[in-house]
Amino acid sequence: MTTRRAGLRERKKQATREALREAALRLALERGPDNVRVDDIAEAAGVSPRTYNNYFSSREEAIVAAVTAERESRVAAAVAARPADVRLADGVLDAIVEQYTAPGEPGRDALLLITTSPALRNAFLDATAAIEHPLADAIDDRLGGTDPFTARVLAASVAAAVHVALERWLQQAATSPAGGGLVVPAGSLPDLLRTALAPLTPALDAAEVRPRCDEH
Repeated sequence: MTTRRAGLRERKKQATREALREAALRLALERGPDNVRVDDIAEAAGVSPRTYNNYFSSREEAIVAAVTAERESRVAAAVAARPADVRLADGVLDAIVEQYTAPGEPGRDALLLITTSPALRNAFLDATAAIEHPLADAIDDRLGGTDPFTARVLAASVAAAVHVALERWLQQAATSPAGGGLVVPAGSLPDLLRTALAPLTPALDAAEVRPRCDEH
């Protein structure tokens, strides 16, 4: 019974989080982010402002959460799902590119909103830090649970590389010659992600080889 209640409580919390972030993005698209208050988002989601503050620290965080929803868990799951014979470096790179460039992700209207608002751009970039802990667990599992410290360092490095790539991408989008914050071609993001992550390949390869060497 306790487990069932805990599961129900977690589902309710997840539903509330989803309602808040969806309301935040919808209102921001309708009114512009500067014309949306926390109280407006809470009311649209059917909760109190106090409840809102239990989930998000700002309106920008909630708006961006609608774009980046569950990405950290999807990245970690994608790494974990790679076959054992796939190099860790390839698995991480493919998972990052796959989850950050999926069709419709983050969505043209939402990206336009983000690229034209400095506060939303910063919140979008800050959200990359969320991939660190789930990714560290996935990398640690791939390494056989032999060195969680190395897994954490590698995951933090991956998050930093993604941050650098997205920062460059958003700068290009915001200064696009087309004007008005129109987005740059989506094909540039995979290239930027691969370029930013490339320097980490030797470290990922070395981490994968070391546990095998330590066994002898």
